[in-house]
Amino acid sequence: MELRQLEYFVTVAEEGNFTRAAERVHVAQPGVSAQIRRLERELGQELLDRSARTVRLTAAGAAVLPYARAALAAVAGARLAVDELTGLIRGHVAVGMVTSHNVDLPGLLADYHRDHPGVEITLTEGNSGDLVDALRNGGLDAAIIALGATPPPGLELHVVTEDAIAAAVSREDELATRETIPLSGLRGRPLISLPPGTGIRSRLDEACAAAGFAPHIAFEASAPGMLAELAARGLGVAILPAQVARSHADLHPLTIVRPALRGGLAFAWRREGPVSPAARALIDRARLHLR
Repeated sequence: MELRQLEYFVTVAEEGNFTRAAERVHVAQPGVSAQIRRLERELGQELLDRSARTVRLTAAGAAVLPYARAALAAVAGARLAVDELTGLIRGHVAVGMVTSHNVDLPGLLADYHRDHPGVEITLTEGNSGDLVDALRNGGLDAAIIALGATPPPGLELHVVTEDAIAAAVSREDELATRETIPLSGLRGRPLISLPPGTGIRSRLDEACAAAGFAPHIAFEASAPGMLAELAARGLGVAILPAQVARSHADLHPLTIVRPALRGGLAFAWRREGPVSPAARALIDRARLHLR
């Protein structure tokens, strides 16, 4: 029984698909299938039911899975203990980021790579919900996520930016004579917003739901600058960080009140579980670099 056989078996069990599992472990699919077949022959039982489109565990596979995971975790722990003892920084760190942010993540990663060239860095872009899930299941070591109304459980957060969420309209809009707008005043108006899963959109959806209505999203874009341009052309009310709304000369910003909304970004990592020396070094650097 080899560790790679256990690794491939666990990966296929988690993905429910040989192709996705092969992509995840960076091995050709026939190689993954062959190694799992060898493991099954050694154990004398089929571990995976391959009869349907989605690969499922057999009864024997379900019994073996926790032991396979424990074996892989024990090996990872042994390597981690040795690396921590020697102070060796190597391996791989996986970092995620929300689709739209103004954090100097490239500068952080460049400085980290300069000091630790032996560490492979991968960067993934996605919405906050997907990034939080990846942090919890170990797919990511750290990520820049958007802050919602409540902190996501199980994560440590280093807040990087925080700002009020404002509405913004063109200077010809009827609302341009006002300085504030209650949240209820957005009911039924065409809104221009970031996509679902982003922090500002989550705060907007949560607040509108609490007020008893669903926001009418007329346009979505992943870049705040595009939202501002659409609003400046008179296409609706943009929901933006207040700083962005104030910085566009063609926009009239409105402070949202009753309730006031706030959003922000944070550098996040898992609160519990093993952390590799490479990931720990990145987290420690981020807490100093991202202020």
